[in-house]
Amino acid sequence: MKIQERTGAGAGRAAAPAQPSVGDRLPTPPRERKPALAALAVLLILLGALGATTLVLRAGDRIEVIKVTKEIAAGESVKDGGVTSVMVAADDGIDYVRWDQLDTLKTLKAKSTIYQGSVVVGQMFAAGDSLPKGKASVGVSLKQGQYPADIKAGDTVAVYSVPSGGSNPGNSADSAGSSSDGLIVGNARVSSKSDGSDATVSTGNLSLTLLVDEADAAAVARAASANAVAVVRVPGTGN
Repeated sequence: MKIQERTGAGAGRAAAPAQPSVGDRLPTPPRERKPALAALAVLLILLGALGATTLVLRAGDRIEVIKVTKEIAAGESVKDGGVTSVMVAADDGIDYVRWDQLDTLKTLKAKSTIYQGSVVVGQMFAAGDSLPKGKASVGVSLKQGQYPADIKAGDTVAVYSVPSGGSNPGNSADSAGSSSDGLIVGNARVSSKSDGSDATVSTGNLSLTLLVDEADAAAVARAASANAVAVVRVPGTGN
């Protein structure tokens, strides 16, 4: 009797809905393709590659130009052994002097002192004897003891009138234009130097070309013509 009641009670219950098995899941809808985005991505990749290629090509566009290895004084020309070639990036905004223009450059004169390590540009040189405004170039011949042993082009020197034939530099005509201590010019620039080093026997004599103020040129020339000049190297002041 109890068994029947239980059975009847179970028969009155609603049956639970059956759960779908794993293999019976509904299919997912296909992803929507976006061809425009794909094309944009490809275009960006191509543009990036093109930009990188352009930078590489520009970096490789180099030219051979002239670099100064020995200081060139104002009014002087480039000499063999005083320059070398270097590679630089081409730039239309800079007037580089190319290495194949070296022979032409040798015929020009420096407008002002060109220091060692400078890369040459066209504005540094001019045709003919180009001296800074207000300056004059004077040659002097010196004997050993009248100049520092290691003097060189580009040095700044003081020019003195020295006794000639035992005369007093303060009273001698050779010292015209000099101060009481014999000073003629306190700030001259050595433009060039020639010591006759190619001679068979060295005499110790030295020839210098000095760049001086025009107002002092006559006094230096008079003392030089009387062989009554001595030079002393002094700190440079950008002459």
